[in-house]
Amino acid sequence: METKNFTYSIQTEKSPEHVFKAIREVRSWWSGLYNESFSGETKELNDEFSFRAGDGAHYSKQKLVEVIPNERVVWLITESELSFLEQKDEWVGTKIVFEISEKDGKTELVFTHQGLTPEIECYDSCAPAWSMYLQEKLLPLIR
Repeated sequence: METKNFTYSIQTEKSPEHVFKAIREVRSWWSGLYNESFSGETKELNDEFSFRAGDGAHYSKQKLVEVIPNERVVWLITESELSFLEQKDEWVGTKIVFEISEKDGKTELVFTHQGLTPEIECYDSCAPAWSMYLQEKLLPLIR
């Protein structure tokens, strides 16, 4: 059976450049739902940033390991402490991938959290949370 990573797609009339810029403004869209806070930089290759949410329920540290302007951004999760899970470091080693392409005259963004699969404990709470951030916060920025 093939492992199914959490994936979410967004299409927009805006340019790939516009979408790329919005993705890199992480504080603008990965916030506003669960008392989030950030430290570090979120835009260039090898930048590292920490994210906290839910009054201590979620901590993760991300490193930008791939940044291809207007095409692709990849974060590697280097640390995580998810207090609501049995295996609190479940995100460590997973990747968050943003792929931007042109499709049928529109710009498509495909978000994938590689390693966030239905088989792991976090999936049932993390997949809906990602959907909310992408739909309610990132989508309005790129439309």
